[in-house]
Amino acid sequence: MLLLPGLVQADTIYLASLSWPPYAGEQLKQQGASVAVARAAFKVMGHELVVDFYPWSRAVKLASYANSKYAGYFPEYRYTTKLFEFSEAMGQGPLGLMEKSRAPLNWSTVEDLKQYQLGVVQDYVNTTEVDLLIAKGVLAVQPAVSDELNFKKVNAGRVDGAIIDVNVFHYLLRQQEQSKTLEQRLQMNKKLLAHRKLYVAFNKHGRSLRWLSIYNQGLAKIDVEKIMNGYFQSVKIKAN
Repeated sequence: MLLLPGLVQADTIYLASLSWPPYAGEQLKQQGASVAVARAAFKVMGHELVVDFYPWSRAVKLASYANSKYAGYFPEYRYTTKLFEFSEAMGQGPLGLMEKSRAPLNWSTVEDLKQYQLGVVQDYVNTTEVDLLIAKGVLAVQPAVSDELNFKKVNAGRVDGAIIDVNVFHYLLRQQEQSKTLEQRLQMNKKLLAHRKLYVAFNKHGRSLRWLSIYNQGLAKIDVEKIMNGYFQSVKIKAN
C-alpha cells in the first residue's frame, strides 16, 4: 500500500491494564476513564489502542519483558524504576484512607498511622513516604489482591482502614447491594494522603519508546481533564 506524503501508517499498540474501576476495567463503559484518555491520545495520532486486562502483578510483569507484545502498562503512579519510562500525566487520582464512620483514623503525619492495621493492595505503589515506612516495618499493613477485598475487610473490621483512591472507593460503594447501608458505615478519611498523577509506564525495549513519543504528542492534542471529568459524571461519580 502506498502512503501519500505526510501521512503516517496507522498501527495498533497493545497495553496491559487491570480491573481498577472507574479508571480501567474490561467490562466498564469505554473500558474506564484512563483507557478513554489513552485511546483518545493514540486515535488523534492515527493509531489504535488495544488493552488487555490482567491481575495487577501480572500486567506489570508482562509489560516488562523485552519481547512482550505490550509496549507498557497503565494506569500507574510514577516511581523509581529501571524497567519503564513514564509518559506525561494522563489525569490524577486523590489517594486517601477508607475507614469505618464510627471509628475514623486520627492522624496528622503518616507516621501517626502506625497505631492502626491498614489494608494495602499487593504491588500497588502508594506514596514514597508510605512505602518507605512499610518497608521499614513502621506501618503495620495487610496486603490484599484487590481494592474490592480491602473494601470487605474494612467493613468486616479485619483492618482499621485501607489505602484507596477516592474515586475507586465511591465507585465500589455504588456497586454494593446494600450501598445505602454501607454509605453510613464506611467513609473516606477527611485527610488525603496525596493527589497522585496517573501515567502510562512504557517499557524500555524495542519500539516502546517510539510509542511513548507518539502518546505524549497525542496527550498534548486532547483535553485530558474534560475526558476524565466527563467519564466520572457519566458514571455518577463526583470528579475530584
